[in-house]
Amino acid sequence: MTTTQTLAVLSEACSRTGLDASAAVPLHQHAATLYLFEADRVVVRLNHDIEDRRRARAAVELTRWLTRQGFPAVAPTDHEQPLDLGNYSVTLWRYYPQNDRPKPTADHLGVMLRQLHALPAPPVELSPYQPLKHFSDSVTGSISLSTGNRNWLLGRRTKLLGEYERLDFPLGFGWIHGDAYPGNTLWDDERALLGDWDEVGIGPRELDLVNTHQGARFGRSQTERDAFTAAYGYDVTAWSGYPVLREMRDLHTLGSYILLADAGNERAAIQLGLRIDTLKRGDANALWNAR
Repeated sequence: MTTTQTLAVLSEACSRTGLDASAAVPLHQHAATLYLFEADRVVVRLNHDIEDRRRARAAVELTRWLTRQGFPAVAPTDHEQPLDLGNYSVTLWRYYPQNDRPKPTADHLGVMLRQLHALPAPPVELSPYQPLKHFSDSVTGSISLSTGNRNWLLGRRTKLLGEYERLDFPLGFGWIHGDAYPGNTLWDDERALLGDWDEVGIGPRELDLVNTHQGARFGRSQTERDAFTAAYGYDVTAWSGYPVLREMRDLHTLGSYILLADAGNERAAIQLGLRIDTLKRGDANALWNAR
């Protein structure tokens, strides 16, 4: 999405919801674009893909249900949503000021996931979780990847998905967050919340656990990861299928960097090249930059 398109969609969303477009402050642009309306205590999220409409609707319906259950999920606003604007979906969320506090710790996330996985199935239509569903589209359509890297990434995806299909999952299948890691948590006063529900679906529970451990790539300490394991009550790293899910998560984290590199972001292109190089060398311990 170009800046012009983003602003046009934002302006239309504001006209429909009564927000003042001139008050919008850019927060984040990765897989989605977020704007803060601080006076209204609202965050507006613009999803870039037409296929995100279903996911956006599920995220809103699900989090409304979760908050009624007392689960610590971020809450959508009371606006009628999501808004379908052209090829984009727009959702509106309550703003939780963080005041420069560090993120909730990994053990907070472990507790929340244990609670989440114990809840009954929600009254929301959820699709089977499809790992790396959009990854091949990002790779195939990329204008920044070399032909060699494009072919290698597509081949790696195929290999890992084949291994994934042959795994046995000790924790069984159920509804999962789909993108659970400490970076998707935040504070509401002294209460930790779980946010970013766009990838919720039905799948093996282990998918919700592997991401925190894959965070070793970004400097997450063994102490933090052990605390997460203790809080959840299961050590996914001791399971034989863990390396497959960890490598799938490695690929997943490339998607937003491919989009940014294609848009001309030089820092993202450098980081993308570093990540691909370490994956091709089979270096499971190389540190990556999260920004």
